[in-house]
Amino acid sequence: MHDEVFEHFLDEGLIERVIRPIKSGKEASVHLVRANPRTTGEELAALKIYHPLDRRDFRDESLYRDGEFIKERRIRVALEKKTRFGREVQGGIWVGREWETLRTLFDAGAPVPRPIEATDSAILMSYIGDEGDAAPQLHRYRPTGDAEAEELLEQCIRAVERMLFHDVVHGDLSAFNVLVWRGEICVIDLPQAVDPKKNRHAESLLARDVARICEHFARQGVSGDPVRTAEDLWTAWTFADLVPEELRPLL
Repeated sequence: MHDEVFEHFLDEGLIERVIRPIKSGKEASVHLVRANPRTTGEELAALKIYHPLDRRDFRDESLYRDGEFIKERRIRVALEKKTRFGREVQGGIWVGREWETLRTLFDAGAPVPRPIEATDSAILMSYIGDEGDAAPQLHRYRPTGDAEAEELLEQCIRAVERMLFHDVVHGDLSAFNVLVWRGEICVIDLPQAVDPKKNRHAESLLARDVARICEHFARQGVSGDPVRTAEDLWTAWTFADLVPEELRPLL
C-alpha cells in the first residue's frame, strides 16, 4: 500500500523521493520526503499514510463521531454495524476530518503543519525539523530550565484556546502529539478532532486534553491548574467570550 501512495504523490509531481520513515503509530506512519518546491512550496515534507483497515484502531470512534449526521441510511447502518464497508467509510472520514481540521487551523494561524494535498489514505503536509532530525515529541524534549518549560506550557494552552476559538477540540492531546522545534510547539495528529457545537463529549475531551498537558509539565516541576483552565476556556467559549490573547489587539 505504501508503494502505491508514494507512486501517486510522485506521479502528481508533489514529491521527488522518499527519504526515510519518521515514525509509525497505531493509526498511521509518517515519512520524510523530498518535496517538489515548485508545486508544494516546500523543500521537505511529511507524508502521513494511514494503515490498512485491519491495522487501524477504531475502538473509540463513537465518542468522536457523536453529533455527526450521515444522510444516507445505508452508510449509517454500515457504520453502526462496523461492516467492512462501514470501516472503509470510517477510514475515509478519519482522513477527511484530519485534512479539513488542518486546513481550518492552519488558515487560522494555529500551530499545526501546513496541509498540502490529500488522498483517501494519506496526507502530505509541511515537515517540522531538518533533514537530519525531525522535531522531537514533547514527551522526549527536555527544556533547558523552568522558564522554557513554563513558556512551552503556555504555548500549549494558547494552542488549545485558539483551536477552541475556531470550534475545534483536539480530543486526544498529549505530550506525544505536540512537537517542539526551535522553541515553538506544533500540534499534530488531528483525525479525532471534534466540533464542540455538535459533540456532546467536547467539554470532557477538552478537560482531558488540558489535564494531560498539565500533567506532563507537572512531572517537570511546572505546575498548572488544569481543572480551572479547562473550565474557564469552556465557559468563555460557551458565552462567545473566548478571544485568544494574540487576537485581542485586532478587536
